[in-house]
Amino acid sequence: MSFPTHKKYIIIGAGIHGLSTAWHLAKELKARKRGSGKDILVIDKTAIGAGASGIACGVIRNNYYQAAMQELIAHSVDVWEEDAQGYGYLPVGYMQISPERMHADVADIHERQADIGYESEFIEGEKDCLKYMRGNVFEDWQAQNVTSILHEKRGGYAHNTKALYRLADKAEAEGVRILTGVTVKGLPHNGCVTGVETTKGLIKCDYLIIGAGPWANSFWDMLDLPQRIDVRDNEGNVHPDIKMWTYWSLQEGTLGIEPTYGMDNRGKMPPVIHVDTDAPLFSSEDGSLITEEMWGIYYKPDFHFRGIQGGATPNLVKKEKVAVDPYGIDSPDFIVGPEFAHTWTSALAHCQKRYEDKYYRYKKEPSGGLGAFTPDNFPIFDVMRQNCYMIADSSHGYKMIGVGNLVAKELMEEKQPLLRPFRFDRYDKGELLPESNSPFPWS
Repeated sequence: MSFPTHKKYIIIGAGIHGLSTAWHLAKELKARKRGSGKDILVIDKTAIGAGASGIACGVIRNNYYQAAMQELIAHSVDVWEEDAQGYGYLPVGYMQISPERMHADVADIHERQADIGYESEFIEGEKDCLKYMRGNVFEDWQAQNVTSILHEKRGGYAHNTKALYRLADKAEAEGVRILTGVTVKGLPHNGCVTGVETTKGLIKCDYLIIGAGPWANSFWDMLDLPQRIDVRDNEGNVHPDIKMWTYWSLQEGTLGIEPTYGMDNRGKMPPVIHVDTDAPLFSSEDGSLITEEMWGIYYKPDFHFRGIQGGATPNLVKKEKVAVDPYGIDSPDFIVGPEFAHTWTSALAHCQKRYEDKYYRYKKEPSGGLGAFTPDNFPIFDVMRQNCYMIADSSHGYKMIGVGNLVAKELMEEKQPLLRPFRFDRYDKGELLPESNSPFPWS
């Protein structure tokens, strides 16, 4: 098949957003008799799932302090549930386990989940939390300073690669063409984008969709959009000259033991565990104090990763210029090191007795990635340069499989209320999403 010179719709990025948008847009065009999947081209410089989506731990959760995020994730969980087997989605649930300083925030989250019909259970008080965990989940539970548990009965995690190839199959079945090994060199524009300049030539287009995860800043540059902006907060105060993009090094790894070792009291797959705590963290290796500051981890038994997989609070990258390429485990700058392994395995031991002597089983293999974050650490879903739809997920991406469905409708001139809180103009209008007390920048 010859290299195309024009497509009505070009989508950059063969990750969760690009593929989901391609499939849903093809269906929208067909249903509205405005075209078909043959009008859509997906391009990626490497391969399907070669970026952040391909290394994602696959967690699907709704423990967001922001109502807009909760509603958007609930919509995405609906999409996951439509084809759970095809996506490799395991609806095991999710548990937010928190200290007193987060108690009020998590209570608010539970209340809003009830309002939108997202099933969850809320346990309060240190004694009741301990009883709930030991009686219903792990009999060896021993985490300290826990005064609330939000147990989401929906959500869980999915097999990242399986989900991506399932979306690709769905899109191609609708006639969408996916071209890999095509690097974007520029985006010619004069008020609107006229095409995509690639290493294989210029492809003209009527509309461009960018869903490039950590590479969002690169395309932002190609569109000549501002690298620093003034941000108005919710009280009306203007904070001048704020960096548009910051990078966080994602901290994840795997304990190399059989996933069955992490099963619950019933011998079945437990919910994904997310612990935030202000309890001192001590080394499971030598008993030394690691930190007295707030810390957080998440983990789950995972047969895809072949062990107990999870992560911890990310690290801010303080460099002025950050090289996203090479990405993931190919980057010597952003793979996790011994410090993470020590902290994370000690945190596992803090939570469950069964992990107290398992630190030496940590897999010493490259892991980690890089996330591009917006000024308030939440996504931007908006039209830029008149005909370019920017899906900049601010590292919330993989779980948000349903965003492609909403973006496809917006491309058909059907505005989606779920996406309105994530417009770029919120920084000018002072309509930022509220901040929580979590140690994670994205909660």
